[in-house]
Amino acid sequence: MTAIISDIFELFARHGSGRYGEDLSLERHMLQSAALAQSLGAPGNVVVAALLHDIGYFLHADGEASVQEGRDIQHEALGAAWLSQAFDEDVTAPIAMHVDAKRYLCAVEPDYFEQLSHESRRSLVVQGGIMGEEEAAAFAKAPGFEAALILRRCDDGGKDVSMSTQDLEHYRGLLTAHLRRLD
Repeated sequence: MTAIISDIFELFARHGSGRYGEDLSLERHMLQSAALAQSLGAPGNVVVAALLHDIGYFLHADGEASVQEGRDIQHEALGAAWLSQAFDEDVTAPIAMHVDAKRYLCAVEPDYFEQLSHESRRSLVVQGGIMGEEEAAAFAKAPGFEAALILRRCDDGGKDVSMSTQDLEHYRGLLTAHLRRLD
């Protein structure tokens, strides 16, 4: 089970410097998202989800290029599925839902769309657009909904080129603590 921690660190080392349309690297974005979750007092599983929410870009051969080309590789589903080999749904569900959380918030909060970065607005189109009323109502009832909204807001805030954070090593213990327990 702990092998996945090494795999995560390897993925960050290999792909973390990649860009995804914003003015900072994926690694910095993911570290900022985790730091924001911690500063909000989010539970550990949400901090882990914030740290790993974009790992699907690292797992796909076209991860970085897909963003530049405006293609949706469903990084959220890819990342959640890969992480589910070692983490429970309390970590993977918010990751799987963070794109839909953006779509949901655009539907229910009138000013939310205007707060999105240019790249988030652009990707919204290929990710399904703003949710309709019925889809939003169903999403609000899904397990992990609240955690997904926290993660989404941390994702939105984790795009500050001047923000400094702890490095990935800072989160090793938290990652290990949230590994699925084999009884």
